[in-house]
Amino acid sequence: MGAEVAAAGGSLPGFLGRKSRYARMDDVLPPEPEDGGGVRVRGGGSSRRYVFACSVFASLNHVLLGYDVGVMSGCIIFIQKDLHITEVQQEVLVGCLSFISLLGSLAAGRTSDAIGRKWTIGLAAAVFQAGAAVMTFSPSFAALMAGRLLAGIGIGIGIMVAPVYISEISPAALRGTLASFPEIFISFGILLGYVSNLAFSGLPDHINWRVMLGAGILPSISIAFVLLVIPESPRWLVMQGRLADARGVLAKVSDGEEEAQERLAEIEEAARATGSGKAAWRELLRPSPVVRRMLITGLGVQFFQQATGIDALVYYSPTIFRDSGMTTESQLLAATVAVGFSKVAFIVIAIVLVDRVGRKPLLYISTVGITACLAVLAASLALLKHGALPGGAAVGLAVLTVCGFVAFFSVGIGPINMVLSSEIFPLRLRAQAVAVGFGLNRMASGGVAMSFLSICRAVTVAGAFAAFAAVSAMSVVFVHLFVPETSGKTLEQIESLFGGVGVASGELELGGAARLEHKRLVPNASSS
Repeated sequence: MGAEVAAAGGSLPGFLGRKSRYARMDDVLPPEPEDGGGVRVRGGGSSRRYVFACSVFASLNHVLLGYDVGVMSGCIIFIQKDLHITEVQQEVLVGCLSFISLLGSLAAGRTSDAIGRKWTIGLAAAVFQAGAAVMTFSPSFAALMAGRLLAGIGIGIGIMVAPVYISEISPAALRGTLASFPEIFISFGILLGYVSNLAFSGLPDHINWRVMLGAGILPSISIAFVLLVIPESPRWLVMQGRLADARGVLAKVSDGEEEAQERLAEIEEAARATGSGKAAWRELLRPSPVVRRMLITGLGVQFFQQATGIDALVYYSPTIFRDSGMTTESQLLAATVAVGFSKVAFIVIAIVLVDRVGRKPLLYISTVGITACLAVLAASLALLKHGALPGGAAVGLAVLTVCGFVAFFSVGIGPINMVLSSEIFPLRLRAQAVAVGFGLNRMASGGVAMSFLSICRAVTVAGAFAAFAAVSAMSVVFVHLFVPETSGKTLEQIESLFGGVGVASGELELGGAARLEHKRLVPNASSS
């Protein structure tokens, strides 16, 4: 009953052949007699490839968000020329997407519980397609805003449901890696948007921005194929009483029949505590100490991800580079493409490391690195303004620090906020809590995007990034105080990290850094 497991000697075959430091408690098999007590772990390559494919398909909606963010940084230059919009209208057009997507995120919690995670993914794509089409053919600023409204709601729905879906089909040993996929697709979408800006900037001003926006419809069309391929979330199926369907899905995403049964039993046990949607909202509004700690962690990470200024860098990178001394549009757009490549490259590194290194160490690296880059960027722009830094050096430092910022962001807090948000809450609260977290994330994003130009006008670009550096320094303290290590644990076990009813004390031991440890099998171990 109280058996504990050691990692000595054996190692978990990681995803696609990669070695993992962690083994799930339910993946460890009894020692082989001829091995003299070594630990054997299941392989399950085919099930992992299937989970991988489902995670990729579920993340495609995030390309839409990334593309919209990236393409708008260049579109706004040509929209201003074609429609003659003011600076305030530029801020509203850019920043409103985040506030509008907040509505979609909040609606997605109820929608995903009502029609399922899978069909909510399809709904998100359909709404975005309608919005992108309206924006493409907009004759005026008002029509452009109407299309932005629809696109924002679709994006809000999509960015909420995919991390939940992925966390609910993934085994614990792979959940961090797979739940990071939405962020890499956002990064890839941003890069596509930057490339689209550069590729179509040579067209006439009344056509180029329309082509840039219209190209965003293409990724969403693929969602129709996705709905024919991916299964429904087994946790949602259990909540609907469809146990046979849930068992069938788990058989496809687990390493064997035994593991599928164990995961089904865990989900059923968690589902017994699940009440109605109204009950979930009541519990979130009047949280217990355990739920309060979960909310502090989940909402805090969502807030700091955006409050450090990532959307200001992504949306307004041409403005930043122009302030550092760049002049031509081609130079500005080419520099943004470099930023996009940096973001994609480092998000891939994060996906490799998130289950090897753990969530918290990557968050430390990320927040400290972001703080340093923001401080250097602010200092270099201030020195340039006072004539204490040569123009060429200022341009080089601006490109280096902006690329460094997105690199540190992408290796840590960028993807990990999605991982944590989708895994720390119990099943009965997950959809609603994740929706609230994404809502806060979108509010912070919109606040940054809609106020950045005005702040720069009031305190200079250097002053704005000095403020972001101060916020980023606070995020380092937050990670240290409030974020536990969740790598390698099942969704049901994570509740114990926050003081809830967790797994038996003999299964897991949390060290001072809350790291999952594997111990040797102890004969005749007793359970308290």
